[in-house]
Amino acid sequence: MSFPTSFSLVFKTGHMVTHQQVDFGESYLNKKFQRYIENFICAQCGAAVKGNGYTNHCPECLWSRHVDVNPGDRAASCRGLMEPIDFTIKHGDYILTHRCTTCGVEKKNKTSKNDNFEAILSLQGEL
Repeated sequence: MSFPTSFSLVFKTGHMVTHQQVDFGESYLNKKFQRYIENFICAQCGAAVKGNGYTNHCPECLWSRHVDVNPGDRAASCRGLMEPIDFTIKHGDYILTHRCTTCGVEKKNKTSKNDNFEAILSLQGEL
């Protein structure tokens, strides 16, 4: 079965009608999370990391690598290092913000219980 990756919107305001093409692309249609279990060596600090299928970043230094377009798909061609730049707290969960040092894209990811809490707090200068 094939799904369309774009459609046209028609806006009518007063006597004016405008058309706008909206393109979702293939990545929009493949948003489903893909669990991918892998171990890795952190490219930033050299720590050996045992993955569990949800591991997104090094639990020691919190750095990541830009490998996904959508979580778990390994479809990003950039492969740049993702620097942890901030965190927020939402419903009691700590959410990291990473910025790719190569292309500049920003992504948010939950922390895990194995993450270095001092490293998390240091992102906002609290230590």
